[in-house]
Amino acid sequence: MVGDLMLDRYLTGTVDRISPEAPVPVVKVEDESWALGGAGNVAANVVALGARCDVIGAIGADPEGQLLRNQLDSLGIGTSGVIEMAERPTTVKTRIMARHQHVTRVDREQASDLSGRQSEVLADAVRELSAGTSAIALEDYNKGVMVTSLIRATLAAGKDRGVPTVVDPKRLRFFEFGGATVFKPNSRELEDALGELLRPDDPDWMREARVRVGCENLLLTLGEAGMALQGKDQDYMRVPTVAKDVYDVSGAGDTVTAVLAVALGVGATPMEAAVLANHAAAVEVGKAGVATVTPDEILEQQRAFAEKETT
Repeated sequence: MVGDLMLDRYLTGTVDRISPEAPVPVVKVEDESWALGGAGNVAANVVALGARCDVIGAIGADPEGQLLRNQLDSLGIGTSGVIEMAERPTTVKTRIMARHQHVTRVDREQASDLSGRQSEVLADAVRELSAGTSAIALEDYNKGVMVTSLIRATLAAGKDRGVPTVVDPKRLRFFEFGGATVFKPNSRELEDALGELLRPDDPDWMREARVRVGCENLLLTLGEAGMALQGKDQDYMRVPTVAKDVYDVSGAGDTVTAVLAVALGVGATPMEAAVLANHAAAVEVGKAGVATVTPDEILEQQRAFAEKETT
């Protein structure tokens, strides 16, 4: 797992008055909690699926960075590739919640690109840790870690080791992941990158989009409309949504990335991996907040969906 590491902080409380200083609610904080975000959440999903995972990324020389490392360690996630960088703080997203409503979010981050020296330290970790892996996931949140040199080093490591690479991109370096096994943008990301309206139900358009991106398999996630997969061998599949109840979509993309990587790593085809990821996403959006999904939950979701389809 290579990418932007961050912490999600939740301040939860109640609101019973408006501030006299400005027309904003005053939240009386009653609880504080922390969770892994970004690439850390993908890694948490990987281990929840029963797989082993090492993380490569950057944290700050601050208490939040140590907390992030401790949370990874507590889940059994390998942290030898988590590099402390005193020049930048650990990325922290603080969400303030009141009566289950999201009031506001406060971000602390430095999203400037890593220097050449810093990115080479991470690239060395990629080359070392990829020796024992069966799949590599790249998680880009535009926080400065996934610079071009690290992207190339990671994709090259996957090619050298003969293992699949799964990319969750962002707009800034969208076209720099050429050669990835599965490239997984959402509809807004792909539409912005291509500069045109999407036609996910048109196989010819999907084939052209895959060529323009330069990946082996283009998996377009469409939210409540499901997914569309276009493979390098002209294989096309439209995956309808299987979600029953959508409680919270936070973290669903991370769950999909994790399931794709684990499934491909044990020999699933891109189509099989996409179907599994679609069912996993259906489980995740039925939970509150950012959450992980277990194999048993995915199997139960598949069973319930199959029964519904046959009745």
